[in-house]
Amino acid sequence: MAATKRKRRGGFAVQAKKPKRNEKDAKQPAKLRDMAEEAEEEERDRIPGPVCKGKWKNKERILIFSSRGINFRTRHLMQDLRMLMPHSKADTKMDRKDKLFVINEVCEMKNCNKCIYFEAKKKQDLYMWLSNSPHGPSAKFLVQNIHTLAELKMTGNCLKGSRPLLSFDPAFDELPHYALLKELLIQIFSTPRYHPKSQPFVDHVFTFTILDNRIWFRNFQIIEEDAALVEIGPRFVLNLIKIFQGSFGGPTLYENPHYQSPNMHRRIIRSITAAKYREKQQVKDAQKMKKKEPKTVLPHDPTADVFVIPAEEKPIEIQWVKPEPKVDLKARKKRIYKRQRKMKQKMNSGNAK
Repeated sequence: MAATKRKRRGGFAVQAKKPKRNEKDAKQPAKLRDMAEEAEEEERDRIPGPVCKGKWKNKERILIFSSRGINFRTRHLMQDLRMLMPHSKADTKMDRKDKLFVINEVCEMKNCNKCIYFEAKKKQDLYMWLSNSPHGPSAKFLVQNIHTLAELKMTGNCLKGSRPLLSFDPAFDELPHYALLKELLIQIFSTPRYHPKSQPFVDHVFTFTILDNRIWFRNFQIIEEDAALVEIGPRFVLNLIKIFQGSFGGPTLYENPHYQSPNMHRRIIRSITAAKYREKQQVKDAQKMKKKEPKTVLPHDPTADVFVIPAEEKPIEIQWVKPEPKVDLKARKKRIYKRQRKMKQKMNSGNAK
């Protein structure tokens, strides 16, 4: 049926005219069809982007900060950890007079549920707290043998914000306190999947090894060609002190019997050096006493000369004539030289007159 115009008062009117189609209008849909087909082909050939559009479910956030009085090496280590962990947050240094329970309030204000706190004492000892805020548990470590990224200058490298693999020593599953530490380290050091600041690549690995009752931390790059490992840094050693039930306090779950405080270690070293010095002084005093003692004269043993062969006795010659005096050639030369010099002086004075 052809379209017709309708009057206002009812009834059908004259049949509506069809719009004229130009050649340009006929070409436009063909162009649109070609452009759509080209776009579809490009979509098929296009490689999808690396960023996955997944949902960020694991909302772990780590607060990394320290107390006042840390040295430059600790500050660089803290910056390296923040750079390697994109889900971390920073805060200002905490006063040493404040109690550690205040850190739970700071974590709540920063919307963080895990905390790495560096505590400096005597400007030479560094302690690290790993805590699950606010309910616990928490662990206190003595940090030793710190080497930062700027200090090591290793050949390894990794993408900033990439997610790491976590490698643990089999000894972590043998004892219950190590199993607890393993779970705490997994929750702190593992970057959440689909985190906004993270990259969806796995190109480095964090290794936690137990040796000499200490936890050794290393960071390695995974090379794509042969899956070899090249160290990146940083590196440090954690000596466990105590594990607490609460966050930064509470009942003690485990205490390391092999732990020796830095003060005791320095005291033992001083006592060893003092003992060496004392021993040297005692040897010197004994030598002085021996010198002062009178020498004991042993009686002559007649059997000592049994195998001694007597030497041939030379005849004694008595010199009756006085030996001639030895001529001193140097003194004679000096006398001749003086005589010649006086003669020259006299000749020079006579010519002058």
